[in-house]
Amino acid sequence: MIIMIRLSFIVLILSIVFISLSFYRKKGKPNSSIHQFQVKTIDGNVFDFSTLKGKKILIVNTANKCGFTPQFKQLEELYQLYGHKNFTIIGFPCNQFGQQEPGTDKEIKEFCTKNYGVSFTMMEKINVKGDSISEIYKWLTSKDKNGVMSSSVKWNFQKYMIDENGFLVDYLLSFRKPNCTKIVSWIEGK
Repeated sequence: MIIMIRLSFIVLILSIVFISLSFYRKKGKPNSSIHQFQVKTIDGNVFDFSTLKGKKILIVNTANKCGFTPQFKQLEELYQLYGHKNFTIIGFPCNQFGQQEPGTDKEIKEFCTKNYGVSFTMMEKINVKGDSISEIYKWLTSKDKNGVMSSSVKWNFQKYMIDENGFLVDYLLSFRKPNCTKIVSWIEGK
């Protein structure tokens, strides 16, 4: 009986270790900066990421018909709170997850402004995965390109954290809210 209890305890401990390791992300060292990219804004203007040198950047793929769409409110609140403190948010609309962003860039902008008062920078609609993935998302998701880690965009509102030097820091899955402790502590430098 004691042996069974000890064995069960060992199995439990090993399970916890395995689960913990599955969440651990092996990080490397940055080898290139996001500041190399130019993309188009939702209004069709060229936006040069080099203009963001010295700012922390939160990049989010967005969609207007998603269960996570209310995160626009939290993103805007975060931007209003920290946007003047060398921090910014960049939204990239994407229609690759459940066809939840079917609108044109004009319709997307109108929706975000009217419903959530979005004032942070929104870019034109892009693809964040697959054969037609945008160059900036190739960089965000490939350790070969960013030097830090690889990832795949799982759903709308996945968040990527970029430091003041333009290097990838980490990412958070959609269910993590924009105002979560991890993001706020990172912005505040804690």
